[in-house]
Amino acid sequence: MENQPPVSAALESMDVPHRVFRHAGPIRSLEQAAAERGQQPDQVVRSILFRLGEGEYAMVLVAGPQQISWKALRQHFGRSRLTMASRDEVLAITGYPIGAVAPFGMPTRLPILVDRSVLTQDEISMGSGVRGVGVIMQRTDLMRALGDVEIGDFCAVE
Repeated sequence: MENQPPVSAALESMDVPHRVFRHAGPIRSLEQAAAERGQQPDQVVRSILFRLGEGEYAMVLVAGPQQISWKALRQHFGRSRLTMASRDEVLAITGYPIGAVAPFGMPTRLPILVDRSVLTQDEISMGSGVRGVGVIMQRTDLMRALGDVEIGDFCAVE
């Protein structure tokens, strides 16, 4: 495939069915991305990188506009402090720019946590490693491709 995004290439190498969606123009919001993909915002999975300590990172997958519960994350990792990774850290650790991050095809292996919100939709989409391009797949294929990851309640209760 010409200009195949890195996440698509990684999924293909694992024989994970998916399709690539190229947006016509810049994406300014999660809601816009979802609408253009023919999805609801809760079907868009965000991959958020957290810095746990010096040179130590973890990724949390959350559905749509859900907000991370800092308390739940601190408890999970047994840390009194953690921060979201900076734009430069995200690029250095994942190889992807913010807005295009996904848990596949990264140069560094990271602990990955999946919030239960991700499990509510049959079809999901996520970053492809390239801004303005998404990857759409079935939730069951996502979970199979992720392998042994922790699933939990990492979002704030509304």
